[in-house]
Amino acid sequence: MFEGVLPALITPFKKDDSIDENGFRENVSFVETGGISGIVSCGTTGESATLSTAEHEQLIDISVDCANVHVVVGTGSNNTAEAVELTKYADDAGVDGALLISPYYNKPNNAGLIKHFKAIAESVDIPLLLYNVPTRTSQDMPLEVIFELSKVDNIVGIKEASGNLDKVTQIIENTADGDFSVISGDDGLTLPIITLGGSAVISVVANIVPQKMVDLYNAAKSGDISTARNIHYELAPLIRALFNETNPIPVKRAAGLIGLASGPLRLPLAPISSDNERILIDALKNIGALNG
Repeated sequence: MFEGVLPALITPFKKDDSIDENGFRENVSFVETGGISGIVSCGTTGESATLSTAEHEQLIDISVDCANVHVVVGTGSNNTAEAVELTKYADDAGVDGALLISPYYNKPNNAGLIKHFKAIAESVDIPLLLYNVPTRTSQDMPLEVIFELSKVDNIVGIKEASGNLDKVTQIIENTADGDFSVISGDDGLTLPIITLGGSAVISVVANIVPQKMVDLYNAAKSGDISTARNIHYELAPLIRALFNETNPIPVKRAAGLIGLASGPLRLPLAPISSDNERILIDALKNIGALNG
């Protein structure tokens, strides 16, 4: 399941700040035309931090209903009980897997991290992915914690967004004898992570140019490094433009510019600056995603 390209979907909102359900469905159809293998909703890119529990459940249900590919949903929290309940809801809804961010703000010790994820794993049967993103959580999940959790039957992989390729290497090296996937959580590091043995990418840029990221992944996976490298450098300016400001500020603007459902951001996020918007528009034009 955890192979290929899985866009980390934005959550489009209407002017009244409610979820744009039809727009979300249209966006899923758009990325599916690019040959993706799955979608990830209710994640950081989907503004999960400002979704109510009811909205979170609404998006889970819509994702399962409309997708023709694997559905993975973010159900993590820094409140273990809340994460358990949301993950159980996702399991009952029929998702294919759940993505669990490392608890933010609390900064638990190793024992707390292990107990947190094991409590969630014991509550459901679906495959679970750990999510290590220190820039969001202020805590880099220690290797010894990852190795211990990789032994749990339904913890089947990790989305690695630490930016540390040596850490990626050590995870793959030390879990090679098991069924544990390492997934790129950084668009710009997809090529090296796949060549090191990573299995997939959960991608922001795939919201905008899904076929390009699929082509990069397929080339890297098949060993056609020359082609993969060319696509990597073709995508690089757009990837940089999508992360000039806090994700998902730029990607939601990019989605709107190319005609996808987007809508407003939710506070405390504010619209992209005019300087960064110009950089974004140039990058979209250069890659052929925006005419004019």
